[in-house]
Amino acid sequence: MKYLIVGLGNIGNEYADTRHNIGFMILDAFAEASNISFSTERYGDVARTRLKNKQLVLLKPSTYMNLSGNAVRYWKEKEGIELENILVLVDDIALPFGAVRLKPKGSDAGHNGLKNIAQMLGTQSYPRLRFGVGNDFPRGCQIDYVLGTFPPEERKELPARIDVAIEAMKEFVLAGMENAMCKFNNK
Repeated sequence: MKYLIVGLGNIGNEYADTRHNIGFMILDAFAEASNISFSTERYGDVARTRLKNKQLVLLKPSTYMNLSGNAVRYWKEKEGIELENILVLVDDIALPFGAVRLKPKGSDAGHNGLKNIAQMLGTQSYPRLRFGVGNDFPRGCQIDYVLGTFPPEERKELPARIDVAIEAMKEFVLAGMENAMCKFNNK
């Protein structure tokens, strides 16, 4: 069985450590722990690995956040991956910092990356892992906030929270969405 794990983010050094790039950060940490590396391919950086008897295609789209759907659709079709075997890793301002929530489907909640993926796939029924980045910003400053970096106190906690997200991702692949939700959505 094959899975497409998509970490959302923006390419370029100016975005590297921003809240909006948490999807990239999770995949980078997983790849490092798995001793695999990404190579630049069509629409993004791609790495392949196995988790027990499951094949994983890891994707960091190079299309910028708002056009992530082009990359997701291309790799879904190229690899012949079922919709329910796609997991999108995304930042979420509606969750407190470090909270992890898995969902089998849902609205884009105003997230332009998720909105574009739904447009390109023709459905909002695809799994996602939402990583909380908090919402400590003045009204009208959301863009600056998500494109800003984590403050020092959150940066200290970030590796441990990313590890939780990785474990949730593995649980999704190995045991399914329902089990992963039961195990991680209240942590």
